[in-house]
Amino acid sequence: MSIIVKPVITEKMTAQSDKFNRYGFYVNKTANKIQIKNAVEKMYNVTVVEVRTMNTPGKVKKRMTRAGVLAGRVGKHKKAVVSLKQGETIDFYSNI
Repeated sequence: MSIIVKPVITEKMTAQSDKFNRYGFYVNKTANKIQIKNAVEKMYNVTVVEVRTMNTPGKVKKRMTRAGVLAGRVGKHKKAVVSLKQGETIDFYSNI
């Protein structure tokens, strides 16, 4: 079971990382803040100051097709926003 699923790379999180030194991750639904902190510190060799978590509900998506309106759900997930010690950064693009 992996704690960190993948990083959140969006315009909003990129702005947060530039301005406030915060990074976002999709994490396992059963992970707590201490596990998330230890996983990020181990994976990226940084010092984590603060961890904030949020459970986002799945959204209902609808689309019009020839057969009528199709409705479905997008899965729910848990996100964590991690604040790092001043002067430390995470480079998500170094492994590409």
